[in-house]
Amino acid sequence: MTEIVHLGIYDLLADWETGHATSQLNNDEFQREPGRYRVKTVGLTRDPITTMGALRIVPDLALDELDPAESAMLILPGSDNWVAGTLTPFGDKARDFVAAGVPVAAICGATFGLAAAGLLDDREHTSNHPDFLAHSGYAGAAHYREADAVGGDVITASGTEPVAFAREIFRRLDFYSPELLDAWFRLYSQSDPAAFYQLAASVQ
Repeated sequence: MTEIVHLGIYDLLADWETGHATSQLNNDEFQREPGRYRVKTVGLTRDPITTMGALRIVPDLALDELDPAESAMLILPGSDNWVAGTLTPFGDKARDFVAAGVPVAAICGATFGLAAAGLLDDREHTSNHPDFLAHSGYAGAAHYREADAVGGDVITASGTEPVAFAREIFRRLDFYSPELLDAWFRLYSQSDPAAFYQLAASVQ
C-alpha cells in the first residue's frame, strides 16, 4: 500500500532545499519497494503559495486536514516566514507528529520552527548555525552538532545541505538499500562517476 510523505509548503519556501528528496520519493528508480511512497503537499490553507523562486503551487490539503496517522513523514523546508513566526502552526503540527511516533524532517529555517516548538531541546540536531537557533529561545544548545545533517525521528539540516538532508530522509524511510543510498549520496554530493554506474547497474 502506498504511504504518503507530506511536504509543507508556504510562501517564500526555499525551492532548492527539498527537491532532491521529493523528486526521488516520487520516482520508482532504485527504490527497495517501488511505489511505496508518494508526496503530497500541505499548506496552512488550500490557497496557492508562492515559493522564493516565484513558483505558484496549490496545496493538496490544508494543515488542519493533516493527520499524523495518515502520514509516513512530514518534511518542512526553510522560509523566511519561520523566523517571522507566521509558520508556528507547522511547528505545532510537527510536535503532534513526533508525539505520534511519525518522523519529521526540517531544513534551514524550519529547524528554527522545531526549536521554537521545543522539539530540539533534548535531541541531537543541526541547523544553519548555533546562533541562528539561539534566537528561538530554545533550551537545546548543548545538543547542537556541527554536521551536514542529523538523522533519526527528527531530521535536521543546514540550508546548504539539501543532498545530505535527502540522504537522512531516505535512510529513515528505508527507501534505498545501504549500498545504493551510499552511491546516490556520492553521485549527488561528490559527482562520483563510479556511483552513477553503480546506480545504473541496479536497474538493469
